[in-house]
Order: sequence, then structure tokens, then C-alpha cells
Amino acid sequence: MKQIVEHLKKYLYFILPLFIAFGILTCFEVLFSNANNTSGIISILYKLSNDFWTVAVILCLLSPIYLLLCLFSEKIRTVVLLLLLSLFVVGQFALVKYFMTTLINLGADILGYSFDDIFLTVSASEGISFVYFLPFLIFPIIFIASFLLVKKYLASKTNSYIAVALVVVFGAISLVSQQTKEQENQNKLYFFVSDIVKLKIEKKQLGALNFSDRKDYPLLKPSEEIADVLSPFFHINTSKKPNIVILMVEGLGTEFVGDHSYAGFTPYLDSMISKSLFWENFVSNTGRTFGIAPSLLASLPLGEKGFLEEEKTASHISLLSVLKNNGYTTSYYSGDAASFDKKINFLEYNGVDYLVDQDSYGADYQKTASNEGGFSWGYPDAEIYRKMLNTLGAKKEPRLDVLMTLSNHEPFAFPNKENYLSKVDSILSNNSNLKISSEAVLENKDIYATLLYTDTSLKNFMKAYEKRPDFQNTIFLITGDHRLIPINQKDKLCRFHVPLYIYSPMLKKTAKFKSVSSHWDVTPSLLSFLMNNYNLNKIEAVPWMSTGLDTVRAFRNTHQIPMMRYKGSINDFLYKDYLLSDGALYQVKENFGIYKIKNDSIVKEAKAALTKFKILNRYVTQEDRIFPESLNIYRVLKEEIPKEKLAIIKKEVGNMTYDAIFFVARDSAFAKRYEKARLLCDYILNEFPNYADVRTLKGRTYAWEGLYDEAEESFLTVIKRTPFYEDSYGALVDLYWWSNQDEKSIPLFQTAIQRKLKNPELVVKMAKVYQRLKKVDKSISLLDSIIQIYPDSTAYKTLKNTLK
Repeated sequence: MKQIVEHLKKYLYFILPLFIAFGILTCFEVLFSNANNTSGIISILYKLSNDFWTVAVILCLLSPIYLLLCLFSEKIRTVVLLLLLSLFVVGQFALVKYFMTTLINLGADILGYSFDDIFLTVSASEGISFVYFLPFLIFPIIFIASFLLVKKYLASKTNSYIAVALVVVFGAISLVSQQTKEQENQNKLYFFVSDIVKLKIEKKQLGALNFSDRKDYPLLKPSEEIADVLSPFFHINTSKKPNIVILMVEGLGTEFVGDHSYAGFTPYLDSMISKSLFWENFVSNTGRTFGIAPSLLASLPLGEKGFLEEEKTASHISLLSVLKNNGYTTSYYSGDAASFDKKINFLEYNGVDYLVDQDSYGADYQKTASNEGGFSWGYPDAEIYRKMLNTLGAKKEPRLDVLMTLSNHEPFAFPNKENYLSKVDSILSNNSNLKISSEAVLENKDIYATLLYTDTSLKNFMKAYEKRPDFQNTIFLITGDHRLIPINQKDKLCRFHVPLYIYSPMLKKTAKFKSVSSHWDVTPSLLSFLMNNYNLNKIEAVPWMSTGLDTVRAFRNTHQIPMMRYKGSINDFLYKDYLLSDGALYQVKENFGIYKIKNDSIVKEAKAALTKFKILNRYVTQEDRIFPESLNIYRVLKEEIPKEKLAIIKKEVGNMTYDAIFFVARDSAFAKRYEKARLLCDYILNEFPNYADVRTLKGRTYAWEGLYDEAEESFLTVIKRTPFYEDSYGALVDLYWWSNQDEKSIPLFQTAIQRKLKNPELVVKMAKVYQRLKKVDKSISLLDSIIQIYPDSTAYKTLKNTLK
């Protein structure tokens, strides 16, 4: 026993160094982050208190390991424990760095993202370089150095006294002040672990629910229950269906428009308020982009980690699918990869006619410059708008065009940025009505410049659209996906607080509404309006999560609105004029500010309502009880893999990435195991429908087997989805060559040239096609064009001589 006590005394030497390392990280966070609502010293004190208790918990949990290490020499156990605790320091720093970038603690949301998604997000925020990783070495070194100094200069008894004193001081702080329990003051490691544990417990509790006796569709309601609240505001020509344009603006929070806290950098959007139907107290249903499409376009439940993350897509309908079924041409435009957050799966299920993402832009469009790590999210706002305007003319009316912008997001990069940075300086010099200080603007100058760019791009788009003949018969909806994250959030509600504009030349009056609505309300109200006034096929029953927009001008909330802050966490809930957030109750004011209150009966009511929603949410998504499959004439089903074959695939691929699975499929194809290769391809394509390499490989397996029609369909699908992916053109030329359909290659090649695809391999293949078609002059002309680019290549010259 005495020996154990002696070992534990030595173990106490690790408390102070680990606390010092965490404390330095806390000071680093407070000094270099503009996120604290309390004064710096008080905030540091609260955080240090939580740091100390986190250190105490870590060392308590590791004590059995330490006692086990006592079987070895002191040198071995010290080295092992220093290395082990250094990992906690690295973890704490990583979480602090995440917080400083996003101004939110990382928690259970990490479970909702794949490694690729996380890497993309981090790469977008900061360039990955040696300098980036340097602090991950520095802070563990600080911890180890602190340990060596404490061990050398502090006697065992003194060290024990210091540990007891810290327990007393921070114990008193924790007892006296409730502020230590606030999320922004919690230790990052503690929050990370506790949030994941809390989610796992909740998931287990919900998973234990037995729905075997339920066969109902609780969301279904007669379509007549959705009131047509928009008709009174419009001049209606019943003989011509209106075009609908929905603009989902990245990071657009209400705080940045009108006369709100951070206003002054969106002059066009400010001017649109008086020309539109404008919902001032409007919210997104999720705190990140993953939720806007299913919420705004289909009023769908949130699912376990976001509706798009559900393993099997529950039967549902949407604004896209219903309008497509009623003669609308449907399109979706973005500048990033449609596969990110699995948006493409939702869009394809709902039969979108045209999908434009980063693979659909040619050399005429300017991509956002890559950061130091070589990453770019895709195409900036102005280019997305230009792409949309350039393609509208070829699409039959009426149209539903949905556009998701990109630029108002880390790393806040876009063309001509210096020009917009200068405009920020000009606004600071000339606008005395700003509610935000010049210092605060300059601290986030990149972000305010991006807001100006976002606003200007939207203005230019709208001005160009006004010149179109169909402008007079178009309804525009503008909203944000969520409030941008890296600027200090004044409270727990503002992250979801976004504006909603409905603007149109068809409006006969404008209005500003203070009543509360959410993204869930847009599709119900828009479809009700269209079905009541235009010749649309009637839907008898609808499965919407809400009953439509509230057009009362006074402040009120008739909706119950759960909000998923990040994938997997539903801890925010608007109930009447209250916000329940992480179990705490807040009163929501008319200006959408909140303040904490104590009202046990309302807390009980709100918690019961939120629990009821969580049960409903799980039931309808997990049991496929949103909309009956028998009534669903709207959806487009993806190719289903039989369960027995899916089980075989999952057993073989295990935890492999989809890229690694592709290589397995390719090796199988080369080994002439074509069926297995296609099965693996389908497995990947069900997750990433626009994976061009995979779909091209699948087409090649058909071609190699002599199944030319199936191969052609695969290659044409690749070209439609990713029109600038060159390999598919070459594969199709090969197919036409093998199947003696050379004439088909000519329009294909012309399309490639129009799209400025000048792959030498493709040009050589076409030269051979022209030769076989006895058009030698064209063949030689093509080879000459290649020789001009590669004058030293003997292969092209030799081929030319053989053709002569």
C-alpha cells in the first residue's frame, strides 16, 4: 500500500504540467479569437476552471494504466505517460484550432462526416503545409518541458499542496458561477467527448423504440390543410405558369442585411427588402449547408444525421418532383461538387432534369483560386450565375431553377478580391451609420469583402435577368442556408437566423413579416399557391413537416421548429416564443434576440414536444413512413443492389475508401471478372453518381464484353453528367470504332471541340476514324494540329506519314 501511495505522489507531478499546457492553449484561444462575450480575464478564469477539471478527469481515467506501468522502470513509465498525455495536448490544440476557425466547439458533428468531407472542409479553411502542423509539435514540447521543470524544481510535498489549492480554487469557481457550464467556456476535449457520448446515449434510447406495430404515415395530411397565403400578394395570369428561381445563398444570415447588427455590406439585398415579401424572423432548419435542399425544397424531416445521410432514402416528394410532373423543366446549379453532403442523391431521386456542378464548367469560366494546400471549393458566385444565364435559353418553360452559391464560406476567396477589400475601406470611411465598429470589421475584412462580392454578384445576376423576356413571369426566392459561422455569434439562435425574400414583377403589393417561419414552410406554401391558381395536377395528400409560411405581420410563432445545429444533434427547438437550447430555456424577443429565463413548466412542455419530434423523425425516416410508395409517381429510383450481393460487397470492401474500391473494380475488370467489376461500380455510383472514372469503367466492361448498347448508354451518361471529362469521349470513340459506327464519332468530336477539349489522344483517335472513313485530308489536318503543339514528337509524325 505504501508503495502505491509513493507511486501516486509521483503521478501527481503530471497534473500541473498538463494544466499548464491546457492553460496556455486557453490563453492562445482567448487572445487570438474574437469569440468571447465576456471580458478576457473572466473568460480565461472560467475556461481555466474547466481545463483543470478536464485534466483531473483525464488523469483519473489513466491512473489504472499508470499503476500497471509501475511494474516497469520509472523511466519507461514516465516516457510512456508523457507520450500518451501529449496526444491529449495535440487533441486539445486541434479542437481549439477548429473553434478559432468556426467559432463553435467540435462535438458529435464529426460523426456525420466522412474523412474525405472533413479533409475538404479543413483544406478549404486553411492551406495544409509544414507551418500548419508546426504547433502540433510545439504544444506537446511545452507540456514535456513543463513536466521536466516541475519535476526538477518542485518538491513532492509542494506539488501536492499546489494540486490541493487548485482543487479548492476551481471547485469554488465552479460552485459559485454557472457561467463555467456555458458551452463557450467548456474545455474543448471535454465538450468533444461528452457531446459524442450524449448523442450515442440518445441514439441508443431512440434505437430501442419498437415501431413494429406502427404502419401509419403520421406526416400525411390533406393538401387542403395547407392554406394558400401567397395569392393575395400576386397578380395572377392563370393561363401561364410562372417560372420559379430559388437562390440559396451560402452563409447569408439576417444579421447582415437591413438594419441589423452587421449590416452595411449588402446594399442590393437591403434595397430588395422594400420590393419583396420579406420574412425578418425566418430560420434555417439546420446549422450547416447539408440540410437546406431537403428542408427548403421538400419540407422533409431531419433524419438521424441529416436526411441526405440516411442509408436508404425514404419515399418522398418535393417541389422539384411535383413541378417536373406538371411540365416544369427543373435545374440545379452550383459551383462545388454535387456529391458533397450527398446533394446529388436527393436531386436525382427527385428527377432533376439538369444538374450543373463543378464538373460542368468549361475553360470559359474562372474557378476560385486554390489555397496554399491546392484546394478550391469550385466556382465563385458570379460564374455560377453566368452559367445559369447562359443555359436558360435552351430550356423549355415553365422552369424551376435552383441555385446554390458558394463564395460566402471559408476561405472567402473570389476573383478581384482586392477591389472588394478597397470597397470595405471606403464603406468604413463614408458610412457613419454602421452598427459595428471599424476595428471589428477590419478583424474580419475578408468576410465583409466577400459579403460585398456575394451581394454584387446577386445584383448583377438580377439586372441581367430583368432583360430577359421571361422576367415578367418569374418568381424569385432568396434565402440563406445558415448564418455564416466565422463571425462572432451573439447568441444560440442567430446561427439559424436567415432572411427569406419572395420577389417578382408579378407582386401587386409588398410586405414585411415579423411572424416566425422556417425553410420547412416554403415548399408547402409555394405548391399551395401554384396548385390553387394554375393548372397543376392536384395532390390529395402531402407529407410536409410544416403547414406553410406565416404571413402575419406581428411577431408570433405558431410553428414548432427543431433545428439540427450539425449532423446528428437536435438540441435547438423553437417552441412558441421560446428557444430550448441544450436544455436551457430562452425567451425570444420581437427582434429575434434571446435572453435566458427560468420557467420549469415551459421547459417540461418544450422538452416533451422535442422528444415527440425526435421519435417521429426516427420513425418516418428509418421505417420509410413519409409518403406511401404506392402513391409516389414522382420519384426516380437509383439502381438497387440486391441485399445478398450488397452483403458480399460490404464484407469484401470493409472500411475501404470509395477510391480504393474503384481500384478493386478496375483490377477485376482487367481480370475479365466483368460482373463483379460492375457490381462494385454500382456500389460506388449509388453513393457518388457523378464519379466519372467509375461510370466510364462500367461502360468499358460492357464494351469489352461486346454489349455495345449498354456501353454507349454508360458513356453518354458520363458525358451528360460531366461534360468536360475527356476520357469518356475517347472511350465512346473506341466503342464506335469496335462496333463499326464511325459516323457517330464525328458529332461527338465536334462537341468535344466546342467544349475546348483538345486531348491529343482523342485527336489521334479521330484522325484514325477519318482515315477509315476515307477522309484523309481531315485526318492529316488533325495530326498537324497535334504536331504544332508537340513538334518534337516522332510518334505523331510517323502516324501522319503512314496516313499519306
